[in-house]
Amino acid sequence: MATEVMEGQRMQAVGGEMLMGELDITSDEFILDEVDTHIQANLEDELVKEALKTGVDLRHYSKQVETELQYIEHASIKDYIKESENIASLHNQITACDTILERMEQMLSTFQCDLSSISCEIQTLQEQSIAMNIKLKNRQSVRSELSQLVDELIVPNTMITTILDIPVTEQQFVEQLHELNNKINYVKEQSFKETLACSDVQDILDRLKIKAVSKIREFILQKIYSFRKPMTNYQVPQNALLKYRFFFQFLLANERQVAKEIRDEYVDTVSKIYLSYFKSYSSRLMKVQYEEVADKDDLMGVEDTAKKGFFSKPSLKNRNTIFTLGNRGNVIASSELEAPIIVPHAAQKNDTRYPFESLFRSQHYALLDNSCREYLFLCDFFMVTGNSAQDLFNAIMGKTLSMFLKHMDTYVADCYDSIAVFLSIHIILRFKTMMTKRNVPAVDKYWDTLLEILWPRFEFILELNTQNIRTTDPQKLGALDTRPHYVTRRYAEFSSAIVSINETYPNEKAHSLLAQLQMEVENFVLRMAAEFSSRREQLIFLINNYDMMLGVLMERATDDSKEVESFQQLLGARTQEFIEEILSPPFGGMMAFVKEAEGLLEKGQVERLKAEEGRAVTLVRGFAGSWKQSVEGLSQDVMRSFTNFKNGTGIIQGALTQLIQYYHRFHKVLAQPPFKNLAARSELINIHHLMVEVKKHKPNF
Repeated sequence: MATEVMEGQRMQAVGGEMLMGELDITSDEFILDEVDTHIQANLEDELVKEALKTGVDLRHYSKQVETELQYIEHASIKDYIKESENIASLHNQITACDTILERMEQMLSTFQCDLSSISCEIQTLQEQSIAMNIKLKNRQSVRSELSQLVDELIVPNTMITTILDIPVTEQQFVEQLHELNNKINYVKEQSFKETLACSDVQDILDRLKIKAVSKIREFILQKIYSFRKPMTNYQVPQNALLKYRFFFQFLLANERQVAKEIRDEYVDTVSKIYLSYFKSYSSRLMKVQYEEVADKDDLMGVEDTAKKGFFSKPSLKNRNTIFTLGNRGNVIASSELEAPIIVPHAAQKNDTRYPFESLFRSQHYALLDNSCREYLFLCDFFMVTGNSAQDLFNAIMGKTLSMFLKHMDTYVADCYDSIAVFLSIHIILRFKTMMTKRNVPAVDKYWDTLLEILWPRFEFILELNTQNIRTTDPQKLGALDTRPHYVTRRYAEFSSAIVSINETYPNEKAHSLLAQLQMEVENFVLRMAAEFSSRREQLIFLINNYDMMLGVLMERATDDSKEVESFQQLLGARTQEFIEEILSPPFGGMMAFVKEAEGLLEKGQVERLKAEEGRAVTLVRGFAGSWKQSVEGLSQDVMRSFTNFKNGTGIIQGALTQLIQYYHRFHKVLAQPPFKNLAARSELINIHHLMVEVKKHKPNF
């Protein structure tokens, strides 16, 4: 502890000496400002502050400090002497540690040298590994290329034996043919790369190709020639060819001349087969058509002079049948449209006859079915698409389609059966849709050409009938009759037929033609009605004809069709006029009085009504005495006048309803001041009683 104190005081003394020593007054660089700074620093010292504060003599204090330092120095020397052995031992230990550390340094240096050597060796091994890996990859790549090259170039004995000896129909031959085709293509590819090994196998591959082409050509031509045998179903060998579609692909790739020969032979053979088949089928089919068909004289406005016996068979010569759809519309129903085609000899055997549209459907369904099959076969076997497929199809079916068009053009030019023509048009529209669903566009142009033939003919026939109706003289159509006229019945049947057929595929052209015909028929009905002397008979004739036409139309057409709406308006207007006409004789006086009185009351001329009291009394008593008999006679007269009981019933109900309305208005007029006090008002019939009596005349059928 004493040592530490002495050491501290010594350090302070030394510090003081250092501070004083730093003040060098002999230096050339001495500056008074710096002296002030040093003095100020020494004055800050704690010991100096204490000495100055207590007034200690510094010299005395300096001696005291020196004495203390000497004492401390002697004490310190004694301590060092006392610990000399320990210091010597510590020195020895430090020396031993230096020796050990020196050995460790040598060991670490040796280890560092070894690590450097190992690092170099690892780097060398890594470089060797990379080099070996590159060599391996290169060798593997070369081996793969060479292996593929060798495998593709080698022609095994199995392939040679199979191509030479095995029939083409065997699966083994087909498999080896695929292999041969691959090798031929590979050799071609390598030849462009100037691979010398290709020349070693080129000769054997050429020989095998020639042999394979020869066998395939013989096989396919044999199948094509088998089409020509009489009574042969060519679809069977055709399906067999599809199993070997690769044969033609092989020929197309390796021997185009032979492929062209086979395709030309197929086109020539099959086109003749189709032409012969459809020509024969069409001619035999037309033999089962109805013997009597419509001609140029079978028009809507021609007088109906046909005589029908009790046992006579109906025929198309009956003009009403010409304009009636009947069951003929079934031909465009889904079930009938794709029904089996008509077999002519079976139909002749059973003495079955068909209208033209049924023959047309059968003929063209056969064409559609064969065209779809043929087009898909061509695309599949001959590997053609788009325009190429269309051209190949046209080469095969062109003559047949031209024959069909010529036949249709000839037949249609002399056809006057508008329903048959219109049904044929809609058969075509449905067949077009059917082929679109099958994704076969091959016959689209043919369908369009057919429509270009049929539409003008349909328009021509309708215009003939329209012109005929326009020029028909009512006086030349026999005796007058208020019942529905046969001309209007023909129109109604025909119009309903066209409208019902046209619903699925609406066509504005057909609607326009029908509108022209309807206008002429309406004018014709008015001309016929004008032949009657009385307005009552005219109205009966008009109502009967409008009602008949409306009834026939509503059986097939929809309620919102233009034709139905038009005749509903005409029928309603004429019915209302007829009701006024039949109410006029028995009740005309009352009706006229009501209208006049209401007019005067509306104008406020009540005074003028006083002069009509006598007339009003007469009307009240006259109505009360005769209304029941008048209603009964009216009802019977109406039922005798109209052929349609339902229509007659409606007219009776309308007339009686209007009568009640007039009588109710008559009550109101008599309740006004000029007539309010009339004694005859007590003789008025109660409205409810009148309604009860009127209901008795409502028929139950």
